[in-house]
Amino acid sequence: MFGDKMNIMSLLKNAKNIEKMMSQAQEELEKIEITGEAGAGAVTVVMNAKHTIKSIHVDDEIYNESKEVTLELIQGALNHASQQVAEIAQSKMMNPGDLFNSMSDGDDK
Repeated sequence: MFGDKMNIMSLLKNAKNIEKMMSQAQEELEKIEITGEAGAGAVTVVMNAKHTIKSIHVDDEIYNESKEVTLELIQGALNHASQQVAEIAQSKMMNPGDLFNSMSDGDDK
């Protein structure tokens, strides 16, 4: 019975550690800014790693193009930035084993 209480306490501690790690990861993602481009840089989109768009820039000469071309370039820049966000998110993710190892590191003290 005493062992069960210890296990529950350990689980609660680990849950708090996971929550803290997730919160830190969310804060880090907000700080990362990615620039997507299309049309050799004629259209640029800046977004953070949480997919929040910070800015869109369209060179003046793009407005001389057709509406379809302009929209395709904007879409291309958005997709380029989004792909980079996905790559960054994937590289930042831990293996589940690493997560559990990091939680148990402090348990031996």
